[in-house]
Amino acid sequence: MNETGAPTLKARLARAPAVLCPGAYDALSALLVQQAGFEAIYMSGASIAYTQLGRPDIGLVSATQVADVVARVRDRVSIPLIVDGDTGFGNALNVQHTVRLFERQGANAIQLEDQTSPKRCGHLAGKGVIPAQEMAGKIRAAVDARTSSETLIIARTDAIAVEGFERAMERAALYRECGADVLFVEAPQTLDQMRAICAGFPDTPLLANMVEGGRTPILTADQLSEMGFRMVISPGAMVRAHVFMAQEFLRMLRANGTTALSRDRMLDFQALQDVLGLPALIEAGAAYEDSGKAAAE
Repeated sequence: MNETGAPTLKARLARAPAVLCPGAYDALSALLVQQAGFEAIYMSGASIAYTQLGRPDIGLVSATQVADVVARVRDRVSIPLIVDGDTGFGNALNVQHTVRLFERQGANAIQLEDQTSPKRCGHLAGKGVIPAQEMAGKIRAAVDARTSSETLIIARTDAIAVEGFERAMERAALYRECGADVLFVEAPQTLDQMRAICAGFPDTPLLANMVEGGRTPILTADQLSEMGFRMVISPGAMVRAHVFMAQEFLRMLRANGTTALSRDRMLDFQALQDVLGLPALIEAGAAYEDSGKAAAE
């Protein structure tokens, strides 16, 4: 159990059903995930690139930029954070720096992948992978760098698109031997491949990535859980929904010169303050003011 009395992420992944983790990219999106009742948040490197840089996920985000976002999110939410660490931002020593940095900022799990640098989204073409033994060294370095065994190391392989499915499975097995707590075989292309991943690693928590328009068949969390996966992420779904809705709103605003026609699809000013917790902050501030007055008297 953690300090809130809830099971740790490590303990939770040991049992079904799978943990469904929406992708977040800032403190507000993470707050909405927590308020919606989800058990954990996936801090998507791709979504951070989309929202912080206005660029695609092609390796432009730095470790410190991700860490800054993680710190702000951790200051606002209490549920577990799974943080996308990309390639570890360099060699094994860079991986250790990344793990220590992310763990210090509040990450409960850190995902590392075996792509070459600069990396790119796992569902884009043109990826490359580093030698398996080099990635094995990175996983060992990550395990050695964490300060708590409750901080999970997620090993992702992108080898299906580069070396084929069987080689990707061999890589995943190697990464598990090196101490990875969770395995993420990225972008399986068929249901048979997804079933084979679960059959190949029955005693290891497995992560499934659901990307709308990606290479992997879209299934529900219940279906994936029954298949054998223990973590399901939807890393970019919220930002894609927000972009769609924002474009619709802006088209209507430009056409009509007023937000009035969008009022039934947006929060008003006070409703937003309630979501953000303004009443509780005002109450907390007033308590300090009252205690100051009492001390002066």
